[in-house]
Amino acid sequence: MQPINPASSVITEQLTRALGEAVIRIWSNLPQEVQNHLFQEAVTSQGESIRSQLAVFLHDKHSRTGNPRQATEPDSLGVSGINAARAASRACD
Repeated sequence: MQPINPASSVITEQLTRALGEAVIRIWSNLPQEVQNHLFQEAVTSQGESIRSQLAVFLHDKHSRTGNPRQATEPDSLGVSGINAARAASRACD
């Protein structure tokens, strides 16, 4: 394995940040399916503990996603619709 180049990790951090900021700017223009996928990937990569904080952050930035204090996901299905979808998904596992 090659040693990690410090400059390369700085560039990676800059590119990751730029892409993340771009996604935040256009979040409400993305299809709901894409929003859900991005949201789930973020939670998977950073841990379940960020789920609520991330949902509130996205709701605060984009009114289309609904009331940030009541929702736990970044979409407009509503909590009950999401919980039903999760239950159905678990039943298939």
